[in-house]
Amino acid sequence: MPELPEVQTIVDDLNRKIKGDSIAGFWSDWKKTVRPPTGKGEGVKMPIGKFIEGIKGRKILSASRIGKNIFINLSGGKTIYIHLKMTGHLLVKHVTCNTKHKAGKEDYFFDKVNQYIHHIFYLKSGRTLEFSDLRKFGKIILADTDKIKEIKEIGSLGIDAMSKEFSLEMFENILDKKTTKIKLLLMDQSKLAGVGNIYASEILYEAGILPTRSAEKVSREERKKLFHAIKKTLEKGIKLRGTSDSDYRDTAGAPGGFQKVLKVYRRTGKKCGKCGTIVQRIKLGQRGTFFCPVCQK
Repeated sequence: MPELPEVQTIVDDLNRKIKGDSIAGFWSDWKKTVRPPTGKGEGVKMPIGKFIEGIKGRKILSASRIGKNIFINLSGGKTIYIHLKMTGHLLVKHVTCNTKHKAGKEDYFFDKVNQYIHHIFYLKSGRTLEFSDLRKFGKIILADTDKIKEIKEIGSLGIDAMSKEFSLEMFENILDKKTTKIKLLLMDQSKLAGVGNIYASEILYEAGILPTRSAEKVSREERKKLFHAIKKTLEKGIKLRGTSDSDYRDTAGAPGGFQKVLKVYRRTGKKCGKCGTIVQRIKLGQRGTFFCPVCQK
Protein backbone atom coordinates (compact mmCIF):
# COMPACT_ATOMS: atom_id res chain seq x y z
CA MET A 1 0.00 0.00 0.00
CA PRO A 2 1.34 3.48 -0.84
CA GLU A 3 2.52 5.18 2.34
CA LEU A 4 3.13 8.82 3.23
CA PRO A 5 6.10 9.47 0.86
CA GLU A 6 4.28 7.93 -2.11
CA VAL A 7 1.08 9.85 -1.40
CA GLN A 8 3.01 13.10 -0.86
CA THR A 9 4.74 12.57 -4.21
CA ILE A 10 1.36 12.19 -5.92
CA VAL A 11 -0.07 15.26 -4.16
CA ASP A 12 2.94 17.37 -5.17
CA ASP A 13 2.55 16.16 -8.77
CA LEU A 14 -1.16 16.98 -8.81
CA ASN A 15 -0.53 20.51 -7.55
CA ARG A 16 2.10 20.99 -10.24
CA LYS A 17 0.17 19.42 -13.13
CA ILE A 18 -3.58 19.92 -12.71
CA LYS A 19 -4.10 22.69 -10.16
CA GLY A 20 -6.21 25.39 -11.81
CA ASP A 21 -7.72 22.99 -14.35
CA SER A 22 -11.42 22.11 -14.33
CA ILE A 23 -13.25 18.80 -14.40
CA ALA A 24 -15.14 18.18 -17.65
CA GLY A 25 -16.33 14.62 -17.07
CA PHE A 26 -15.80 11.25 -15.43
CA TRP A 27 -15.82 7.58 -16.50
CA SER A 28 -15.68 4.38 -14.44
CA ASP A 29 -16.00 0.68 -15.16
CA TRP A 30 -15.89 -0.30 -11.47
CA LYS A 31 -18.58 1.72 -9.75
CA LYS A 32 -18.07 0.08 -6.33
CA THR A 33 -15.09 2.38 -5.87
CA VAL A 34 -17.27 5.51 -5.97
CA ARG A 35 -18.99 5.85 -2.60
CA PRO A 36 -20.93 8.46 -0.63
CA PRO A 37 -19.33 9.98 2.51
CA THR A 38 -21.39 7.84 4.86
CA GLY A 39 -18.70 5.84 6.61
CA LYS A 40 -21.13 2.92 6.53
CA GLY A 41 -18.61 0.46 5.15
CA GLU A 42 -17.39 -1.17 2.00
CA GLY A 43 -19.79 -1.87 -0.84
CA VAL A 44 -21.94 1.26 -0.41
CA LYS A 45 -22.18 2.84 -3.85
CA MET A 46 -22.89 6.40 -4.98
CA PRO A 47 -24.85 6.80 -8.24
CA ILE A 48 -22.28 7.75 -10.89
CA GLY A 49 -24.65 10.32 -12.35
CA LYS A 50 -24.87 12.09 -9.00
CA PHE A 51 -21.09 11.94 -8.58
CA ILE A 52 -20.52 13.46 -12.04
CA GLU A 53 -23.10 16.14 -11.35
CA GLY A 54 -21.23 17.02 -8.16
CA ILE A 55 -17.81 17.46 -9.79
CA LYS A 56 -18.45 18.59 -13.39
CA GLY A 57 -17.38 22.14 -14.14
CA ARG A 58 -15.63 22.63 -10.83
CA LYS A 59 -12.13 24.09 -10.72
CA ILE A 60 -9.30 22.17 -9.04
CA LEU A 61 -8.05 24.49 -6.30
CA SER A 62 -5.39 22.25 -4.76
CA ALA A 63 -4.43 18.76 -3.73
CA SER A 64 -3.61 17.88 -0.13
CA ARG A 65 -2.97 14.91 2.12
CA ILE A 66 -3.52 13.52 5.61
CA GLY A 67 -1.60 10.31 6.23
CA LYS A 68 -2.14 8.03 3.23
CA ASN A 69 -5.30 9.87 2.11
CA ILE A 70 -5.49 12.20 -0.92
CA PHE A 71 -7.82 15.19 -1.21
CA ILE A 72 -8.52 17.06 -4.44
CA ASN A 73 -10.13 20.30 -3.34
CA LEU A 74 -12.63 21.82 -5.79
CA SER A 75 -14.38 25.15 -6.17
CA GLY A 76 -17.81 25.44 -4.60
CA GLY A 77 -16.75 23.79 -1.34
CA LYS A 78 -16.40 20.23 -2.61
CA THR A 79 -13.51 17.75 -2.16
CA ILE A 80 -12.77 14.44 -3.86
CA TYR A 81 -11.29 12.08 -1.31
CA ILE A 82 -9.19 9.22 -2.75
CA HIS A 83 -7.62 6.27 -0.98
CA LEU A 84 -5.29 4.22 -3.18
CA LYS A 85 -5.50 1.09 -0.99
CA MET A 86 -3.21 -1.81 -1.99
CA THR A 87 -2.49 -1.36 -5.70
CA GLY A 88 -3.84 2.05 -6.71
CA HIS A 89 -1.98 4.97 -8.24
CA LEU A 90 -2.95 8.13 -10.15
CA LEU A 91 -1.69 9.02 -13.62
CA VAL A 92 -1.88 12.46 -15.26
CA LYS A 93 -1.91 12.22 -19.05
CA HIS A 94 -2.15 14.51 -22.03
CA VAL A 95 -4.40 13.44 -24.92
CA THR A 96 -1.36 12.25 -26.90
CA CYS A 97 -0.42 9.86 -24.08
CA ASN A 98 -3.36 7.66 -24.99
CA THR A 99 -1.98 6.95 -28.44
CA LYS A 100 0.79 4.55 -29.47
CA HIS A 101 3.23 7.41 -29.96
CA LYS A 102 5.66 7.26 -27.08
CA ALA A 103 8.00 10.03 -26.04
CA GLY A 104 10.29 10.40 -23.04
CA LYS A 105 8.66 9.70 -19.70
CA GLU A 106 5.36 8.94 -21.41
CA ASP A 107 6.83 5.51 -22.16
CA TYR A 108 5.99 4.54 -18.58
CA PHE A 109 2.25 4.80 -19.28
CA PHE A 110 2.56 1.69 -21.44
CA ASP A 111 4.09 -0.41 -18.66
CA LYS A 112 1.80 -3.25 -17.58
CA VAL A 113 1.47 -1.94 -14.01
CA ASN A 114 -0.13 1.24 -15.41
CA GLN A 115 -2.70 -0.55 -17.56
CA TYR A 116 -5.39 -1.23 -14.94
CA ILE A 117 -7.38 1.95 -15.55
CA HIS A 118 -10.82 1.80 -13.93
CA HIS A 119 -11.61 5.51 -13.44
CA ILE A 120 -10.87 8.58 -15.55
CA PHE A 121 -11.40 12.25 -14.71
CA TYR A 122 -11.53 14.28 -17.95
CA LEU A 123 -10.16 17.80 -17.57
CA LYS A 124 -10.96 20.97 -19.51
CA SER A 125 -7.34 21.31 -20.68
CA GLY A 126 -7.48 17.94 -22.45
CA ARG A 127 -5.54 16.18 -19.71
CA THR A 128 -6.90 13.13 -17.93
CA LEU A 129 -6.43 12.04 -14.34
CA GLU A 130 -6.59 8.24 -14.39
CA PHE A 131 -6.83 5.78 -11.51
CA SER A 132 -4.97 2.51 -12.18
CA ASP A 133 -5.89 -0.14 -9.62
CA LEU A 134 -5.12 -3.81 -10.27
CA ARG A 135 -7.06 -5.23 -7.32
CA LYS A 136 -9.82 -2.60 -7.40
CA PHE A 137 -9.78 -1.92 -3.66
CA GLY A 138 -9.45 1.86 -4.06
CA LYS A 139 -11.92 4.42 -2.81
CA ILE A 140 -13.32 7.65 -4.33
CA ILE A 141 -15.65 9.83 -2.24
CA LEU A 142 -17.15 13.25 -2.96
CA ALA A 143 -17.75 15.29 0.19
CA ASP A 144 -18.20 18.84 1.40
CA THR A 145 -14.74 20.26 2.02
CA ASP A 146 -15.65 21.48 5.50
CA LYS A 147 -16.99 18.03 6.46
CA ILE A 148 -14.05 15.88 5.36
CA LYS A 149 -13.08 15.09 8.96
CA GLU A 150 -16.60 13.83 9.60
CA ILE A 151 -15.85 10.86 7.33
CA LYS A 152 -15.22 8.00 9.74
CA GLU A 153 -11.79 6.91 8.45
CA ILE A 154 -10.51 10.50 8.34
CA GLY A 155 -11.85 11.58 11.71
CA SER A 156 -10.23 8.59 13.38
CA LEU A 157 -6.71 9.40 12.14
CA GLY A 158 -3.94 10.35 14.53
CA ILE A 159 -1.42 13.14 13.95
CA ASP A 160 0.19 13.14 10.50
CA ALA A 161 3.80 11.97 10.73
CA MET A 162 5.07 14.95 8.70
CA SER A 163 2.82 17.54 10.29
CA LYS A 164 4.49 20.60 11.80
CA GLU A 165 2.38 19.94 14.89
CA PHE A 166 3.93 16.48 15.37
CA SER A 167 6.45 17.14 18.13
CA LEU A 168 8.74 15.00 20.28
CA GLU A 169 6.50 15.70 23.27
CA MET A 170 3.45 14.52 21.34
CA PHE A 171 5.34 11.39 20.22
CA GLU A 172 6.31 10.59 23.81
CA ASN A 173 2.66 10.86 24.82
CA ILE A 174 1.76 8.38 22.08
CA LEU A 175 4.34 5.90 23.41
CA ASP A 176 3.71 6.36 27.13
CA LYS A 177 2.25 3.34 28.97
CA LYS A 178 1.68 1.44 25.71
CA THR A 179 2.51 -2.27 25.84
CA THR A 180 2.09 -2.53 22.06
CA LYS A 181 5.17 -3.62 20.11
CA ILE A 182 6.84 -0.48 18.80
CA LYS A 183 6.56 -1.37 15.11
CA LEU A 184 2.82 -2.00 15.38
CA LEU A 185 2.38 1.30 17.21
CA LEU A 186 4.23 3.18 14.45
CA MET A 187 1.81 1.65 11.94
CA ASP A 188 -1.34 2.40 13.97
CA GLN A 189 -3.04 5.08 11.87
CA SER A 190 -5.19 6.16 14.81
CA LYS A 191 -1.99 7.16 16.63
CA LEU A 192 0.36 8.25 13.81
CA ALA A 193 -0.93 8.70 10.28
CA GLY A 194 1.17 7.87 7.23
CA VAL A 195 3.69 5.22 8.31
CA GLY A 196 3.16 1.72 6.91
CA ASN A 197 5.06 -1.53 6.76
CA ILE A 198 7.97 -0.45 4.56
CA TYR A 199 8.88 2.74 6.37
CA ALA A 200 8.27 1.30 9.86
CA SER A 201 11.02 -1.29 9.29
CA GLU A 202 13.38 1.32 7.85
CA ILE A 203 12.66 3.85 10.63
CA LEU A 204 13.38 1.32 13.37
CA TYR A 205 16.62 0.28 11.68
CA GLU A 206 17.66 3.94 11.45
CA ALA A 207 16.90 4.38 15.17
CA GLY A 208 18.59 1.10 16.18
CA ILE A 209 15.46 -0.28 17.88
CA LEU A 210 14.10 -3.81 17.55
CA PRO A 211 10.55 -3.89 16.15
CA THR A 212 9.47 -6.32 18.90
CA ARG A 213 10.25 -3.94 21.76
CA SER A 214 7.31 -2.79 23.86
CA ALA A 215 6.66 0.92 23.25
CA GLU A 216 6.72 1.74 26.95
CA LYS A 217 10.16 0.12 27.27
CA VAL A 218 11.72 2.49 24.73
CA SER A 219 13.90 4.89 26.73
CA ARG A 220 13.65 8.66 26.57
CA GLU A 221 16.92 8.88 24.61
CA GLU A 222 15.74 6.17 22.22
CA ARG A 223 12.43 7.99 21.72
CA LYS A 224 14.33 11.05 20.63
CA LYS A 225 16.33 8.97 18.12
CA LEU A 226 13.14 7.32 16.90
CA PHE A 227 11.33 10.64 16.46
CA HIS A 228 14.18 12.02 14.35
CA ALA A 229 14.39 8.73 12.42
CA ILE A 230 10.70 9.08 11.48
CA LYS A 231 11.24 12.56 10.05
CA LYS A 232 14.56 11.69 8.37
CA THR A 233 13.32 8.48 6.73
CA LEU A 234 10.05 9.95 5.47
CA GLU A 235 11.81 13.06 4.15
CA LYS A 236 14.25 10.86 2.24
CA GLY A 237 11.35 8.78 0.92
CA ILE A 238 9.67 11.94 -0.37
CA LYS A 239 12.92 13.20 -1.91
CA LEU A 240 13.33 9.89 -3.78
CA ARG A 241 9.66 9.98 -4.87
CA GLY A 242 8.55 6.95 -2.89
CA THR A 243 9.14 3.22 -2.91
CA SER A 244 8.09 1.11 -5.90
CA ASP A 245 8.21 -2.17 -4.05
CA SER A 246 5.20 -3.40 -6.02
CA ASP A 247 2.50 -1.46 -7.86
CA TYR A 248 3.19 2.12 -6.80
CA ARG A 249 4.03 4.59 -9.59
CA ASP A 250 4.04 8.41 -9.71
CA THR A 251 1.67 10.47 -11.88
CA ALA A 252 3.98 10.02 -14.89
CA GLY A 253 3.76 6.25 -14.43
CA ALA A 254 7.39 6.14 -13.29
CA PRO A 255 8.74 4.14 -10.31
CA GLY A 256 10.07 5.83 -7.21
CA GLY A 257 13.67 5.50 -6.05
CA PHE A 258 13.59 4.66 -2.34
CA GLN A 259 13.63 0.91 -3.02
CA LYS A 260 17.22 1.37 -4.20
CA VAL A 261 18.35 2.50 -0.73
CA LEU A 262 16.35 0.14 1.52
CA LYS A 263 18.45 -1.04 4.45
CA VAL A 264 16.36 -3.96 5.80
CA TYR A 265 12.93 -4.11 4.18
CA ARG A 266 12.72 -7.26 2.01
CA ARG A 267 16.46 -7.85 2.43
CA THR A 268 16.09 -11.15 4.31
CA GLY A 269 19.28 -13.22 4.06
CA LYS A 270 21.39 -10.27 2.90
CA LYS A 271 24.12 -8.62 4.94
CA CYS A 272 23.42 -5.57 7.06
CA GLY A 273 25.22 -2.60 5.53
CA LYS A 274 26.58 -1.52 8.91
CA CYS A 275 27.77 -4.72 10.62
CA GLY A 276 27.54 -7.51 8.05
CA THR A 277 25.04 -9.55 10.09
CA ILE A 278 22.33 -11.30 8.08
CA VAL A 279 19.03 -9.38 7.99
CA GLN A 280 16.18 -11.37 9.54
CA ARG A 281 12.43 -11.50 8.92
CA ILE A 282 9.61 -12.22 11.36
CA LYS A 283 5.86 -11.63 11.30
CA LEU A 284 4.23 -8.96 13.44
CA GLY A 285 0.54 -8.26 13.06
CA GLN A 286 0.49 -10.57 10.03
CA ARG A 287 3.03 -8.35 8.27
CA GLY A 288 6.59 -9.16 7.28
CA THR A 289 9.01 -7.34 9.57
CA PHE A 290 12.71 -6.92 8.78
CA PHE A 291 15.59 -6.04 11.10
CA CYS A 292 19.27 -6.48 11.95
CA PRO A 293 19.60 -8.44 15.22
CA VAL A 294 22.92 -6.74 16.02
CA CYS A 295 22.34 -3.10 15.07
CA GLN A 296 18.86 -3.04 16.59
CA LYS A 297 18.44 -3.56 20.35
